[in-house]
Amino acid sequence: MAMAAARLLMRTATANRNPIFRLMSARTQATSATPAPASGSAADMVFTFAAPNEVFYNQAKNVRQVDIPTMSGNMGILAHHVPILGVLKPGVVSVFEQDGNTKRFFVSSGSIAVHPDSSVQLLAEEATLVENLDPKLAQDALSEAQRRLGSAKDDKQKAEAQIELECAEAAIKATSGVFQ
Repeated sequence: MAMAAARLLMRTATANRNPIFRLMSARTQATSATPAPASGSAADMVFTFAAPNEVFYNQAKNVRQVDIPTMSGNMGILAHHVPILGVLKPGVVSVFEQDGNTKRFFVSSGSIAVHPDSSVQLLAEEATLVENLDPKLAQDALSEAQRRLGSAKDDKQKAEAQIELECAEAAIKATSGVFQ
C-alpha cells in the first residue's frame, strides 16, 4: 500500500513539472490498468532477435521464455511480461522454445524491448551461438584486453579495453558452460 502511494506521489510530482511526463503517466496508468489476456499461453509471445550479421528469430511464435543478461542483472521474460526497455551486457541469451529445445547465444551488448502486446525485440551488437565460440580465441582476447588496459594512455583507451575485457571474460564463462 505504501509503495502504491509513493508511486502515485512520484507520478503526480513528475507530471506537474513536464507535459511530456503527464502524457507518459496517463499512458502508463492506462496500460497498467488493462489486465493481461486470460489465455496465458506461451504462443502469445512474438520474439525477434537480430544482430547486424544475422537474424536469429523473426517474429517467432514458438518461444516460451527468454533469459537475458542485463546491466541490472539477469532476467527471464515470458509472455505478458511487464513492458521494459533494457541494456544487455556481455553474456548468454537463452531461448527456450515450446518444443523443449533451448538455444544459447553469446551477445556482446545490445538492447531489449518488451511491449504491452507481448512482443519482444532483442537487438545485439554482436551475437553467435555459444557452440561457435572458440575457448582459445576467448582466452587470447582476454590476454590482449588485459595488455591493452595496462598500457592505456587515456580514458578512452581504458574504456575500450575495459569493454573488451568484460566481453572476453563473459565469452570464457560461456565456453565453460556458465550461462548466468
